[in-house]
Amino acid sequence: MKTKFNFLLVLSLVMAVFLSGCGFTDSKKDNDGEKAGETNDKKEKVVNLSLANDIPDLNQVLTTDGISFTVLNNVMEGLYRLDENNEPQPAMAKDVDVSDDKLTYTFHLRDGIKWSNGDPVTSEDFKYSWLRAMHPDTAGAYSDILANYIVGGQEFVDGEADASAVAIETPDEKTLVVTLKTPTPFFLGLTAFVTYFPLNEKFINEVGEDKFALTADAILYNGPYVMTEYNQAQGVTLVKNKEYWDFENVDVDKVSLKVIKEQSTALNLYEAGELDRVYLASSDVNSYKDSEEFGTETEFISWYLQFNFLEKPFDNVNIRKAFQLAYDAETLTKTVLNNGSVPAYGLVAAGVYGDGDKTFRELSGDHVKMDVAKAKEYLEKGLAEVGELPPLKILTADDTIAKDTAIFLQSEFKKNLGIDVQIDTKPYSGRLDAMRANEFQMGISRWGADYNDAMDILSLWIGEPLRGLRGNYYNEKYKQLIDDALVEADENKRLQMLIDAEKLMLVDDGTLGPLYFEGKAFLQKPNVKNVVIHPYGAPIELKMIKVVD
Repeated sequence: MKTKFNFLLVLSLVMAVFLSGCGFTDSKKDNDGEKAGETNDKKEKVVNLSLANDIPDLNQVLTTDGISFTVLNNVMEGLYRLDENNEPQPAMAKDVDVSDDKLTYTFHLRDGIKWSNGDPVTSEDFKYSWLRAMHPDTAGAYSDILANYIVGGQEFVDGEADASAVAIETPDEKTLVVTLKTPTPFFLGLTAFVTYFPLNEKFINEVGEDKFALTADAILYNGPYVMTEYNQAQGVTLVKNKEYWDFENVDVDKVSLKVIKEQSTALNLYEAGELDRVYLASSDVNSYKDSEEFGTETEFISWYLQFNFLEKPFDNVNIRKAFQLAYDAETLTKTVLNNGSVPAYGLVAAGVYGDGDKTFRELSGDHVKMDVAKAKEYLEKGLAEVGELPPLKILTADDTIAKDTAIFLQSEFKKNLGIDVQIDTKPYSGRLDAMRANEFQMGISRWGADYNDAMDILSLWIGEPLRGLRGNYYNEKYKQLIDDALVEADENKRLQMLIDAEKLMLVDDGTLGPLYFEGKAFLQKPNVKNVVIHPYGAPIELKMIKVVD
């Protein structure tokens, strides 16, 4: 039996969305003031989806979160785009030539590709964007996703060389040549990632550095959709981009992505016909699991409890290990979440590529698993070293899943360690800001893979520079393992380095407490087809969605 709901409540929620000013009703104009993708005899196709949190930052050079990636992935496009099987396919590039030594990639751009203002997309737009993402003055946290692989990239990031040392060449407007440090079998997949998208230098100069990407008209688009309305706290409206090279194969005319943090609210809107797809809270799964609209999905997303090495008492390894072993991840996933998530006993997500026969998780094994007796031993050792514990808090975002996880941990720490822990709840972007500013002791965090390799997540903790989001962790041996793996051509040796690195940071250093690998249960309207959710990179793919009568 489906969960009952109050009709008046739903009506008020629907009216609230209608009156919110975000334009989620029948928006009539696209980027040129004409109705997007519609003729007089064609009914506009609209899909209404939701985002679980506010949108932190749409500056593709600086942003780091999956929600911003989702928006950008559908209004922008790289040389390649992931297909429904999560394989990279030609997008802005029509093809690529790869040298025999697998180090030089020569991309050939399509004819007729344009920005949403009608200007051509050129190889210089890619070079400008990639250099901007690595420039010491403009680089963000994702500079490594370029600098780790492109010859001269790291020297440029470090300020030891100028842009001419970076092996990105543009012999003409249609050709982009990139030379890599070492053979990188997943490089084409990287070019489908947000940081590899092009940027138009002329447009950014006209808008101004301080205003770029802050509003819908402060971004120039080259993807399947353009953003007509943008409110960081409420959501975005997207319409088909008439300048997109594959415009005819984009079926849906308009997509709204509404920020709805409470899963119960989203479910009520789904039942009222205001959303076409919704993720279920654990308490609702059993009520809907027999519905034809029910489904589940998995992604390469790791949730973990990050300890801050610069805040007492988590500057002490024994205290970190005590908290690391004091909760039951299996109970969390089966009882609290109940959505297909699985317990995490390591950091790299289940399903991430290993050696072709086994996944990385299977090869690396379990590293952190609840052991209350050992947790108490570590706590006793830690207290002998640090003395009395200060008041403790867990920082968390304010969405349902993150809050439920924090409440569970609070209960586990009280039950198994006898320690009272308070919960500090902030909006999603506020949680990110607080962790970046080191304003936390413990923080519930997550990482969604950008590409299908363990290096993706393990490289985040190298500690140069120290990052609050990574607990300010630094271990010279760990960094050396990651640095060596980046240039190791022997796949077996490289894999062992990554396995050793994961064990070092979790078992030896107690850097964080693995929680779970994300699964989701959802409902989807039967007339909405081809909703592609990528397990890595930007999660939601809108280009392939279809609406059927």
